Amino acid sequence: MLGFKSEAAASITLSGIELVHMMRKQQGVFATAKPLSLKQQFTELAA
Repeated sequence: MLGFKSEAAASITLSGIELVHMMRKQQGVFATAKPLSLKQQFTELAA
């Protein structure tokens, strides 16, 4: 897979890329009344 030594590393990297794209499109996986900043979204989803 394009320079990745393990499938696990590739999977984690792609998950992170998808997470950033979701945040940019404001497709949060969580329900909240007020919109969160990109940093807040990342900390919520990455935790």
